[in-house]
Amino acid sequence: MTTPQVGDRARIALVLVSHSARLAQGAAELAAQMAPGVLLLPAGGTDDGSLGTSYDVVSTAVDEGLVGTEGVVVLADLGSAVMTIESVIELDDSLEGRVVLADAPFVEGAVAAAVTAHGGGSLAEVLASAEAAGSTFAQSAAGVGGEFVPAAGPADQLAGAAGIEDDSPGAPRAVTLRNPLGLHARPAAILARLVAGYDAKVTINGVNAASVLEMMKLGATGGRELVIAAEGPQASEARDAAIAAVEGGFGEV
Repeated sequence: MTTPQVGDRARIALVLVSHSARLAQGAAELAAQMAPGVLLLPAGGTDDGSLGTSYDVVSTAVDEGLVGTEGVVVLADLGSAVMTIESVIELDDSLEGRVVLADAPFVEGAVAAAVTAHGGGSLAEVLASAEAAGSTFAQSAAGVGGEFVPAAGPADQLAGAAGIEDDSPGAPRAVTLRNPLGLHARPAAILARLVAGYDAKVTINGVNAASVLEMMKLGATGGRELVIAAEGPQASEARDAAIAAVEGGFGEV
Protein backbone atom coordinates (compact mmCIF):
# COMPACT_ATOMS: atom_id res chain seq x y z
CA MET A 1 0.00 0.00 0.00
CA THR A 2 1.40 3.40 -0.97
CA THR A 3 0.48 6.46 1.03
CA PRO A 4 -0.44 9.45 -1.17
CA GLN A 5 1.79 12.48 -0.89
CA VAL A 6 0.38 15.83 0.21
CA GLY A 7 -1.64 17.25 -2.67
CA ASP A 8 -2.31 13.84 -4.23
CA ARG A 9 -5.82 12.44 -4.35
CA ALA A 10 -6.59 8.98 -2.97
CA ARG A 11 -7.73 6.42 -5.49
CA ILE A 12 -11.07 5.85 -3.73
CA ALA A 13 -13.64 8.61 -3.12
CA LEU A 14 -16.44 8.71 -0.55
CA VAL A 15 -20.01 9.90 -1.01
CA LEU A 16 -21.89 10.70 2.21
CA VAL A 17 -25.67 10.55 1.81
CA SER A 18 -27.85 12.09 4.49
CA HIS A 19 -31.37 13.40 4.83
CA SER A 20 -29.80 16.66 5.98
CA ALA A 21 -27.45 18.67 3.78
CA ARG A 22 -25.83 20.14 6.90
CA LEU A 23 -25.27 16.70 8.42
CA ALA A 24 -23.68 15.39 5.23
CA GLN A 25 -21.46 18.47 4.99
CA GLY A 26 -20.45 18.18 8.65
CA ALA A 27 -19.53 14.51 8.32
CA ALA A 28 -17.47 15.30 5.22
CA GLU A 29 -15.65 18.11 7.03
CA LEU A 30 -14.88 15.86 10.00
CA ALA A 31 -13.55 13.05 7.83
CA ALA A 32 -11.49 15.54 5.81
CA GLN A 33 -9.67 16.57 8.98
CA MET A 34 -8.53 12.96 9.36
CA ALA A 35 -7.80 12.30 5.68
CA PRO A 36 -7.05 15.47 3.69
CA GLY A 37 -6.06 13.54 0.57
CA VAL A 38 -9.48 11.96 0.02
CA LEU A 39 -12.30 13.26 -2.18
CA LEU A 40 -15.30 13.49 0.17
CA LEU A 41 -18.62 14.41 -1.41
CA PRO A 42 -21.63 15.29 0.76
CA ALA A 43 -24.95 14.42 -0.85
CA GLY A 44 -27.55 15.58 1.64
CA GLY A 45 -31.10 16.81 1.39
CA THR A 46 -33.47 17.10 -1.53
CA ASP A 47 -33.09 19.16 -4.71
CA ASP A 48 -34.59 22.21 -3.00
CA GLY A 49 -32.56 21.82 0.20
CA SER A 50 -35.34 20.27 2.27
CA LEU A 51 -34.88 17.26 4.52
CA GLY A 52 -34.87 14.03 2.57
CA THR A 53 -32.80 12.39 -0.14
CA SER A 54 -32.67 12.92 -3.89
CA TYR A 55 -31.79 10.50 -6.68
CA ASP A 56 -30.29 13.35 -8.70
CA VAL A 57 -28.19 14.70 -5.80
CA VAL A 58 -26.77 11.26 -5.07
CA SER A 59 -26.22 10.39 -8.73
CA THR A 60 -24.37 13.65 -9.36
CA ALA A 61 -22.11 13.07 -6.35
CA VAL A 62 -21.33 9.52 -7.43
CA ASP A 63 -20.46 10.66 -10.96
CA GLU A 64 -18.17 13.35 -9.55
CA GLY A 65 -16.53 10.83 -7.26
CA LEU A 66 -15.64 8.57 -10.16
CA VAL A 67 -13.70 11.28 -11.98
CA GLY A 68 -10.03 10.45 -11.61
CA THR A 69 -10.56 7.66 -9.06
CA GLU A 70 -10.85 3.89 -9.14
CA GLY A 71 -14.13 3.71 -7.27
CA VAL A 72 -16.56 5.16 -4.74
CA VAL A 73 -17.74 3.97 -1.35
CA VAL A 74 -21.12 5.38 -0.36
CA LEU A 75 -22.42 5.74 3.21
CA ALA A 76 -25.97 6.51 4.30
CA ASP A 77 -27.53 7.84 7.47
CA LEU A 78 -30.99 6.18 7.42
CA GLY A 79 -32.90 3.44 5.66
CA SER A 80 -34.61 5.53 2.99
CA ALA A 81 -31.22 6.99 2.03
CA VAL A 82 -30.07 3.41 1.44
CA MET A 83 -32.99 2.91 -0.95
CA THR A 84 -32.00 6.01 -2.91
CA ILE A 85 -28.39 4.84 -3.18
CA GLU A 86 -29.42 1.36 -4.26
CA SER A 87 -31.58 2.86 -7.00
CA VAL A 88 -28.67 4.93 -8.31
CA ILE A 89 -26.37 1.88 -8.41
CA GLU A 90 -28.89 -0.58 -9.80
CA LEU A 91 -30.16 1.66 -12.62
CA ASP A 92 -26.70 2.29 -14.07
CA ASP A 93 -24.88 -0.88 -15.15
CA SER A 94 -21.63 1.06 -15.60
CA LEU A 95 -21.38 1.50 -11.83
CA GLU A 96 -21.14 -2.22 -11.09
CA GLY A 97 -17.87 -3.03 -9.36
CA ARG A 98 -16.96 0.66 -9.13
CA VAL A 99 -19.51 1.98 -6.63
CA VAL A 100 -20.38 0.13 -3.41
CA LEU A 101 -22.73 0.86 -0.53
CA ALA A 102 -21.27 0.36 2.95
CA ASP A 103 -23.36 -1.20 5.70
CA ALA A 104 -21.77 1.08 8.27
CA PRO A 105 -22.49 3.80 10.83
CA PHE A 106 -22.54 7.15 9.09
CA VAL A 107 -19.96 9.20 10.99
CA GLU A 108 -17.68 6.46 12.35
CA GLY A 109 -17.75 4.65 9.02
CA ALA A 110 -16.90 7.81 7.11
CA VAL A 111 -13.90 8.54 9.32
CA ALA A 112 -12.57 4.97 9.21
CA ALA A 113 -13.07 4.69 5.46
CA ALA A 114 -11.48 8.06 4.77
CA VAL A 115 -8.31 7.20 6.69
CA THR A 116 -7.98 3.89 4.85
CA ALA A 117 -8.53 5.63 1.52
CA HIS A 118 -5.92 8.24 2.43
CA GLY A 119 -3.47 5.40 3.05
CA GLY A 120 -3.94 4.13 -0.50
CA GLY A 121 -6.54 1.47 0.26
CA SER A 122 -8.42 -0.33 -2.50
CA LEU A 123 -12.18 -0.24 -2.93
CA ALA A 124 -12.53 -3.49 -0.98
CA GLU A 125 -10.24 -2.26 1.81
CA VAL A 126 -12.01 1.07 2.20
CA LEU A 127 -15.38 -0.69 2.26
CA ALA A 128 -14.13 -3.15 4.90
CA SER A 129 -12.86 -0.32 7.11
CA ALA A 130 -16.21 1.44 6.97
CA GLU A 131 -18.14 -1.71 7.83
CA ALA A 132 -15.79 -2.69 10.66
CA ALA A 133 -16.41 0.67 12.33
CA GLY A 134 -19.82 -0.37 13.57
CA SER A 135 -18.50 -2.92 16.04
CA THR A 136 -15.43 -1.04 17.25
CA PHE A 137 -16.90 0.80 20.22
CA ALA A 138 -19.44 -1.89 21.06
CA GLN A 139 -16.68 -4.48 21.50
CA SER A 140 -14.76 -2.30 23.94
CA ALA A 141 -17.67 -0.86 25.92
CA ALA A 142 -18.81 -3.91 27.81
CA GLY A 143 -17.77 -7.35 28.94
CA VAL A 144 -19.81 -10.10 30.55
CA GLY A 145 -22.87 -8.66 32.25
CA GLY A 146 -22.26 -5.23 30.71
CA GLU A 147 -19.25 -4.47 32.92
CA PHE A 148 -16.50 -2.31 31.46
CA VAL A 149 -13.38 -4.28 30.54
CA PRO A 150 -10.26 -2.10 30.45
CA ALA A 151 -7.50 -2.63 27.91
CA ALA A 152 -4.40 -4.47 29.03
CA GLY A 153 -1.79 -2.27 30.66
CA PRO A 154 1.69 -1.56 29.32
CA ALA A 155 3.29 -4.26 31.49
CA ASP A 156 0.99 -6.90 30.00
CA GLN A 157 1.61 -5.58 26.52
CA LEU A 158 5.40 -5.69 26.93
CA ALA A 159 5.15 -9.24 28.21
CA GLY A 160 3.82 -10.48 24.88
CA ALA A 161 2.62 -7.86 22.43
CA ALA A 162 1.33 -9.70 19.36
CA GLY A 163 3.48 -12.68 20.38
CA ILE A 164 6.63 -10.90 19.23
CA GLU A 165 9.95 -11.89 20.77
CA ASP A 166 11.96 -9.10 22.43
CA ASP A 167 14.92 -9.53 20.08
CA SER A 168 12.93 -9.68 16.85
CA PRO A 169 12.40 -6.80 14.41
CA GLY A 170 9.47 -4.69 15.53
CA ALA A 171 9.64 -6.02 19.10
CA PRO A 172 7.41 -4.13 21.56
CA ARG A 173 8.73 -0.84 22.89
CA ALA A 174 7.15 1.50 25.44
CA VAL A 175 6.67 5.21 24.82
CA THR A 176 4.87 7.90 26.83
CA LEU A 177 2.23 10.16 25.30
CA ARG A 178 3.49 13.74 25.56
CA ASN A 179 0.51 15.68 24.24
CA PRO A 180 -2.07 16.42 26.99
CA LEU A 181 -5.10 15.16 25.06
CA GLY A 182 -3.40 11.93 24.03
CA LEU A 183 -4.83 9.74 21.29
CA HIS A 184 -7.83 11.82 20.32
CA ALA A 185 -9.03 11.83 16.71
CA ARG A 186 -6.31 13.85 15.01
CA PRO A 187 -3.27 12.04 16.49
CA ALA A 188 -4.96 8.69 15.92
CA ALA A 189 -5.48 9.62 12.27
CA ILE A 190 -1.85 10.73 11.96
CA LEU A 191 -0.67 7.35 13.27
CA ALA A 192 -3.07 5.39 11.06
CA ARG A 193 -1.93 7.25 7.95
CA LEU A 194 1.70 6.83 8.97
CA VAL A 195 1.65 3.06 9.46
CA ALA A 196 -0.28 2.58 6.21
CA GLY A 197 2.89 3.56 4.37
CA TYR A 198 4.82 0.53 5.65
CA ASP A 199 4.67 -3.14 4.80
CA ALA A 200 3.98 -4.10 8.39
CA LYS A 201 1.17 -4.70 10.86
CA VAL A 202 1.54 -2.30 13.78
CA THR A 203 -0.22 -2.55 17.12
CA ILE A 204 -0.54 0.01 19.90
CA ASN A 205 -1.48 -1.47 23.27
CA GLY A 206 -2.66 -4.50 21.36
CA VAL A 207 -5.02 -2.76 18.93
CA ASN A 208 -4.59 -2.24 15.21
CA ALA A 209 -2.72 1.02 14.62
CA ALA A 210 -4.25 1.28 11.15
CA SER A 211 -7.66 1.86 12.74
CA VAL A 212 -8.44 5.35 14.03
CA LEU A 213 -11.43 4.12 15.98
CA GLU A 214 -9.62 1.25 17.68
CA MET A 215 -6.90 3.61 18.88
CA MET A 216 -9.41 6.18 20.10
CA LYS A 217 -11.25 3.57 22.16
CA LEU A 218 -8.08 3.06 24.23
CA GLY A 219 -8.88 6.36 25.92
CA ALA A 220 -5.15 7.07 26.19
CA THR A 221 -4.51 10.58 27.55
CA GLY A 222 -1.31 12.54 28.09
CA GLY A 223 1.22 10.83 30.32
CA ARG A 224 -0.03 7.34 29.58
CA GLU A 225 2.47 4.74 28.44
CA LEU A 226 1.85 3.03 25.12
CA VAL A 227 3.43 -0.15 23.85
CA ILE A 228 4.08 -0.20 20.12
CA ALA A 229 4.98 -3.39 18.26
CA ALA A 230 5.07 -4.47 14.64
CA GLU A 231 5.37 -7.51 12.40
CA GLY A 232 6.26 -7.78 8.73
CA PRO A 233 9.06 -6.91 6.30
CA GLN A 234 9.25 -3.31 7.53
CA ALA A 235 8.43 -4.00 11.17
CA SER A 236 11.31 -2.08 12.72
CA GLU A 237 10.87 0.94 10.46
CA ALA A 238 7.12 1.09 11.08
CA ARG A 239 7.45 0.71 14.85
CA ASP A 240 10.20 3.33 15.08
CA ALA A 241 8.22 5.80 12.94
CA ALA A 242 5.18 5.39 15.19
CA ILE A 243 7.33 5.86 18.31
CA ALA A 244 8.86 9.02 16.83
CA ALA A 245 5.39 10.42 16.10
CA VAL A 246 4.28 9.82 19.68
CA GLU A 247 7.47 11.30 21.10
CA GLY A 248 7.02 14.33 18.87
CA GLY A 249 3.68 15.09 20.50
CA PHE A 250 1.80 15.34 17.18
CA GLY A 251 2.58 19.06 17.02
CA GLU A 252 0.59 19.67 20.21
CA VAL A 253 3.49 20.26 22.64
